[in-house]
Formats: sequence, C-alpha cells, structure tokens
Amino acid sequence: MHDTDATRLKFNVHSDRLRLRADGSAEPLPLGDGFWPQLMSGKPGDFRNEYLVATSAFDRNWANWECHPNGDEIVMLISGRVTFVLETAQGLRREDLTQTGDYVRVPRNTWHTALTSTPTTMLFITAGEGTLHRSAST
Repeated sequence: MHDTDATRLKFNVHSDRLRLRADGSAEPLPLGDGFWPQLMSGKPGDFRNEYLVATSAFDRNWANWECHPNGDEIVMLISGRVTFVLETAQGLRREDLTQTGDYVRVPRNTWHTALTSTPTTMLFITAGEGTLHRSAST
C-alpha cells in the first residue's frame, strides 16, 4: 500500500518540517530546495498562533541574531556542540549545549544566536509568527 500526501503518517525530521496549528492539528511541510526562502517570504503563511518544528545543520557561527516576539522557542541539540547566546536584560548569557538532548528555552522577545565550529544539528520548535532577524555584526 502506498500512502498519498493526505494519508501519509511517517515522516523524517531531516527532510520534512511540521506546522503545529492552533487547533491542535499538524501539517507536514516538505523541505525542498526553496523551503527557507519561501518561509522567509511568508509563502507558507504567517504562522499566526502556530509553531514550526524543524531541524537545521550547521558548522559555523550563525550570521544573524533572531527574535520571536509571539512565543518561546525550544532549541534541542541532536548532534555536535553549540553555544547559544541570549541577549538578556542582565547582558549576554551563554548556554553550552554539549550532550544530545540538551536544550535551551529561549523566552519570547529574546534576541539569540548560535556559536559553533563543529558540525551540529539542532531541533527547533519555534513560535514563527513575526520572527525578526538582524546581522550578528550589530
């Protein structure tokens, strides 16, 4: 038996993204080459009261800071090693994630970035609506 897109139940976190809707439903979003640019342009929607579940692999410091004004973000280490830097009222706070399963809760409205020189894969559960970006050089 072959599943259609509507009946498919099995997915892979490295090739599919997931939209968690406010009504409790979940919508798989195929990754594809244009996923991230489409997401940034708002093509899949504005994620109002929704969360995006996604993985990202990287091996260098992020070029940007980001901030999620409409909800907390959970960022979990799948492999590698990373330092998450959060901009708090008390100054920059660094959280080292070194063991698979370590995660950080990034509070709503907190600018954050990631530092690493090691191949790293992370799982993100992000309140996507209104996400902001700024250059890490600022």
